[in-house]
Amino acid sequence: MSEVPIRVLLAEDHAVFRQALALALAREPDLVVVAQAGTVAEARALTPGGPIDVAVVDFDLPDGTGVDVIRAVHAVHRGAEAMLLTASASRLQLAQAIEAGAVGVFHKATPLEEIVAAVRRVCAGRPVSDPAELVALLRDAGEARARDAGLRGTFERLTRREREVLTLMAEGLGDREVAERLCVSKDTVRTHMGNLLDKLGVESRLQAVLLAARHGAVRLG
Repeated sequence: MSEVPIRVLLAEDHAVFRQALALALAREPDLVVVAQAGTVAEARALTPGGPIDVAVVDFDLPDGTGVDVIRAVHAVHRGAEAMLLTASASRLQLAQAIEAGAVGVFHKATPLEEIVAAVRRVCAGRPVSDPAELVALLRDAGEARARDAGLRGTFERLTRREREVLTLMAEGLGDREVAERLCVSKDTVRTHMGNLLDKLGVESRLQAVLLAARHGAVRLG
């Protein structure tokens, strides 16, 4: 009785690269590509279609990230493994993927035969990345969550006037325009600005605005 081949889902928005990888996998008698997706939405729609053993997922997708795909796959296929492909993901993004369940990270410049071999190793439960590096990435993810929680608390502790100043800055207003909008002096605006910079632990108003936008405290105008 022949063994069931390893069933692979590919989620990669660059069609040429995805097709090349699919072809490399299809050449192997013990591997079969059961689904291909170019977006998170496509991957989510395909995930319930049949068994998946390994998901090979690009981090950067047009409508989300590989983390979204990994979570969708694991929600339906509890025993499936996931590998991440990336060309430019940051260390924090890699940490988020590992925390979501990815067991290995590969640069897109990795030779296709190495990725194919890694699919087999992953399915067999063998490591494909340095365990110490994975632990370090998980630690980074935990520290980032703690920082985010602390910053959310900091934004909540800003005074009403400091939040108003920050919101108007995010709209692109300068000191004079903010002062006119709030009916206060420019010196008062600068005092509020200095206070919120201290509370957020940043050195410039640009850093404050970008940090606030990242955490959903303001919208960039």
